[in-house]
Amino acid sequence: MDGIVIVDKPRDWTSQDVTARLRRVFGTRRIGHGGTLDPMATGVLPVFVGRATRGVEFFEHAEKTYETVLRLGLTTDTEDITGTVLTEATVSVTNEQVEGALDAFRGEIMQVPPMYSALKVNGQKLCDLARKGKTVERQPRPITIYELTLLDRGEDTLCLRVRCSKGTYIRTLCKDIGEALGCGGCMESLRRVSAGEYTIAEAVPLQELLDTGKPEKYLRGVDTMFRNYPAVTLTANQEKRCRNGNTFSVKLEAGTYRAYSQSGEFLMLAKVEAGVMVTVKSFFSI
Repeated sequence: MDGIVIVDKPRDWTSQDVTARLRRVFGTRRIGHGGTLDPMATGVLPVFVGRATRGVEFFEHAEKTYETVLRLGLTTDTEDITGTVLTEATVSVTNEQVEGALDAFRGEIMQVPPMYSALKVNGQKLCDLARKGKTVERQPRPITIYELTLLDRGEDTLCLRVRCSKGTYIRTLCKDIGEALGCGGCMESLRRVSAGEYTIAEAVPLQELLDTGKPEKYLRGVDTMFRNYPAVTLTANQEKRCRNGNTFSVKLEAGTYRAYSQSGEFLMLAKVEAGVMVTVKSFFSI
């Protein structure tokens, strides 16, 4: 079986836990996921099955959208509610102060990765060092916050929607916003509501996948992750050249395309420059 299944990951499962179980469900070891979610997080986790795993590399840079609850007045060593409490403070901030703080985090910003992360320093994962009580210097990295919207506010909580670039740590964003407000903060909950082209409305609860006898019905074509690009059907001769890895002439404007065979098989993601189509990545069956 080949394709992509959009899983609604439950809380307390790692992304690797999900793919391990789905290897048994789909009867294949060729499975990968499109972007790690922390165990406490829920929501959209695209899982690539069979030949669709060839598309994982294109998903690494996909934008993600999250809904998160920021607990004000509380800081922890993990930057989320599951960690050891470091400080507690009284929360007394106005709506104007909140909006001013949020505005400072919109656009291109620098973010220091958290110690409790899978990033490696000198060959060692930061989270492994953190569990040993060690802290090492981390260099700030550029990220982009395309959208940061206040959805709701409680007495000591802010419910936020965040649309961001690859490499963004939402719990670190929560911590940094809390610091900017002068009371500290940590992430209380996190739900990914979209990843790339896929939304939570398309996601299947993991338990439903584990219980079904027909998991293939949940698979969608790998071409769906490129659905923002125009589709083009190749001639028989163009298809032959495509399958042989050759370039060929086309009467198309420069750009990126989804290329299909006469029978409708998705052949490749292609790029056209100066009237010549070249393969970016092939997906056809051999």
